[in-house]
Amino acid sequence: MDKILIADDNVQITNILSKFAKQEGFEPVTAYNGDQALELFQSHKFSIILLDVMMPKKDGFEVCREIRRSSNVPIIMITARGEDFEKIMGLDIGADDYVVKPFSGSEVMARVRAVLRRIYGSQKETELKILAYDNLRVCLDNGIVMIENQKIALTKKELEILWTLLENQGKIFSRDNLLNNLWGYDYYGDNRTVDSHIKRLRAKLDKVPHPGWQIKTVWGMGYKFEGTAT
Repeated sequence: MDKILIADDNVQITNILSKFAKQEGFEPVTAYNGDQALELFQSHKFSIILLDVMMPKKDGFEVCREIRRSSNVPIIMITARGEDFEKIMGLDIGADDYVVKPFSGSEVMARVRAVLRRIYGSQKETELKILAYDNLRVCLDNGIVMIENQKIALTKKELEILWTLLENQGKIFSRDNLLNNLWGYDYYGDNRTVDSHIKRLRAKLDKVPHPGWQIKTVWGMGYKFEGTAT
């Protein structure tokens, strides 16, 4: 069963949202302050997070920033004020949507369904092949690549190269390795085609800053995905 994190210091709200989440087929997990939300995020795999802006210890903005350092899990911010600056700030730091109090449980679940459809299509996250590192998220099944929640359009081969390197983080792949793995042993083209694909892949990925990782050239050996984020 997919898990949903509901973080709000109002017990009545978490109870209502938990009830509606169960009706949608989710297993709700609740947090009542920012520290607790982060602890639960570290110990569970969530399909989506509902995050109240005004919480004790750490507010929703701080929690969202922390989560975005390591994960692109969908986040919907919950705000009581409905002020434009809060909505803009939430979206700027990586939230996927927001709802304004007061709201109905059915409205929130409709937002949840819409966000999941927009990001994952008709399949649930748990059914998809997904790899993530820092601000990078790659879904092999539907071809979606996101950096800081911005979609990066890749060709099939560019996607396969990125997936292969990311799945084997730190491992060096020679041109021949990649050629044989992704083009097949019966491919008779120039192995420099790998260099061309890597060059185009990097150009597309570099449209969005990603200081925590890179596709690195290891001179005389090949390429590898190198992560430096902590």
